[in-house]
Formats: sequence, C-alpha cells, structure tokens
Amino acid sequence: MSADVDYEAEYNNRARVPEHPAIMSGWSRDAAAYREAHRERFKTIAYGPGERNRIDLFAGDDAGPIVVFIHGGYWQALDGSSFSHLAAGLNAHGIDVAVPSYNLCPAVSVGDIIGEMRSAARELAKLGRPLVVSGHSAGGHLAACLLATDWHAFDPSLPENLVTAAYAISGLFDLRPLVKTSINTALKLDDASAKAASPLFWKSPMCGSLDAVVGGNESAEYLRQSRTIVDAWGAVGTATRFATIPEANHFTAIAPLTDPNSPMTLRLKQLAGR
Repeated sequence: MSADVDYEAEYNNRARVPEHPAIMSGWSRDAAAYREAHRERFKTIAYGPGERNRIDLFAGDDAGPIVVFIHGGYWQALDGSSFSHLAAGLNAHGIDVAVPSYNLCPAVSVGDIIGEMRSAARELAKLGRPLVVSGHSAGGHLAACLLATDWHAFDPSLPENLVTAAYAISGLFDLRPLVKTSINTALKLDDASAKAASPLFWKSPMCGSLDAVVGGNESAEYLRQSRTIVDAWGAVGTATRFATIPEANHFTAIAPLTDPNSPMTLRLKQLAGR
C-alpha cells in the first residue's frame, strides 16, 4: 500500500461511474426477464437456514462442471436475483450456472460471507460435479477464496479439487486498502482482519487455475489488484492469467457474460471443459 494513493477515490466505483444507477437498473430488469423466459430451467436451492442462503440454478444439459457466478456489492449490497441474465451466455452452450446470494455486512463479517460461499459450494457438490467459480468485484474476491480453500479440511467428505478454476472479474484480493475508506463503515475491518480475509496472503492453490480480468477503464488500484495476485500466485506454481476487458468500467465489465460468443463466455466454457 502507498500513502500517496487516494484509496477512497480509487475504490469508490459508484462515484467513478456516474451512470451506474441506470446500469444497475438494467441488471434487475434483464435478470427478471431472463427468469421469466426460462422458468423451465430455473430452480432455487437452499444451502443454509437464512433467507439469503439460496442458490439460483439455471440448468443447461446437466453435464460437466457447474459454473458459479458470485455477485458483487462490496459484501454489503445486492443479491443474486439481479444477475440471473448473466447465465445466458453459458446456458446457450448447455452449461449449468449457479448464482448464490449471501448475507451482507454489517449484519455479518466478510469472513462469515466466505464461510457462506463455502457452504454453498458444499451444497452444489451434492450434484456430483466440479465447480468453476466466477464472480464480480466482491464476488471475484470470493471466487479466489473458494479456489484457495482446503476443501478436505472444510469437510472431509469433499474432494480436494471441488473448485477446478476461478474466474475473477474486477476482483479484490488484498482488502487492507479498504480499511480507511467509507466502504469499511459496513465491513468493520481492521488491518489484521482485512489481511486474514485477503486470498493474496493465503497459501496459493496447487491445483486449478485463476483468471483475473478487469475493465480497461477501471481505476489503477483495480488493475493492480488483479495483476498482483496473478503474479504472486503464478510465481509459486498456480496457473494464472491476467486480461483486460476493453472499454469496460466496473459496472459494464460483466456484460459479456450475456453473449454466448464473447471471449469471457468462451473462456469460461473452456474452463468448464466444454
């Protein structure tokens, strides 16, 4: 971290993209339309007792790995129902897509949310298929956390390679820069808890791969975050890739998931072995 960086400006994505309300409104509209148009392939699975402990599953052909998409919102906003339409690109290739929700800060901690996503993955494991975990922003952080999880230690019944790949879109992997920003009002992190929840400082995964992609128009800090984890994990043997999404800002970076032929969708298709 650097004393010369204005972390509030670098991480305040809503201030950086004034048109974000219209983009987010479009997410909700398109997600609802996708659920309505594909009711035959949509079902909800519970992975815990809470109202938000739910996974929206959009069935493909029920074969091969399931691709998970974890939503963002700085661990304190949104839920999976705003992102149903992002299943469209992969569903067109017959790939099942799971979109979990989770409880939000400050009612729970970031560490609690990591635990919830592990529980969601364990529930999906009952379907008997491996997982490719993608996610956006805070969801990118959670995707990396799941890739780096010791699944046998979490639950001895689970295979070590439950998560075969992570695809993090505009992810955050070192949470320490957030501590002195307004974002931390809900997160309530200090330096120690921020570091503990940061996959950059965890033991890097020895199986599976990490793609870290970020919008070309995002802040320098978002670009740095993705490059840093790719370099750090790659240096010790994890298969990693860094890429940018041309002309995309933090809110438009996920749009390619709706397109069956976008490089993003085709890369996830490849990671799913399809």
